[in-house]
Amino acid sequence: MARKWVVGSYSMAIAHAIRNRVRPMLLNRLPSLSLSLSLSLPLPSKPSLFATAVVSSQLSFLPSFHHSHSLSSSAAPPSGLVLINSEEEFNTILTRVRDDSLHAIFYFTAVWCGPCRFISPIVGELNKKYPHVTTYKIDIDQEAIQGTLSKLQISSVPTLHFFKNGKKADELIGADVARLNHITEKLFKKD
Repeated sequence: MARKWVVGSYSMAIAHAIRNRVRPMLLNRLPSLSLSLSLSLPLPSKPSLFATAVVSSQLSFLPSFHHSHSLSSSAAPPSGLVLINSEEEFNTILTRVRDDSLHAIFYFTAVWCGPCRFISPIVGELNKKYPHVTTYKIDIDQEAIQGTLSKLQISSVPTLHFFKNGKKADELIGADVARLNHITEKLFKKD
């Protein structure tokens, strides 16, 4: 009976993941947790970014497969997200953002960084929510970008630099989802 219930919960989890385009969780190693989670966490029709991030972070120790919102270096970036691969490219883009008074987010990240993986789907969603703001992703492990990191004093990831009208308006160090949402609302929400 319990085995049948666990198999059924897998089907529900996969159906939920497909319906909401999120990473399905496999709960086979902790069936009692599986039972308590399904009873205490209703499946909303449209989960908020914050709720998705919180639940995802709390369950990150569980095995998983396929993350459709991955922003890792090996995955193709979502539309609107621009990968920066060299110091020259970074300097050209930064000059253009400043000269043309553009809105931009520079997202410094690393593939190995847990907090970066936590916040990446949220950055991707913000990229969709604010299409007038270009998000530039910089992988700090690239040799060609090390000089820029030193100049900007990037010592922790994730780090996000927010530019409004070509001027640096704010900075976020760490995976603080509430602050990320607050900063983007404050700077980029169109009235």
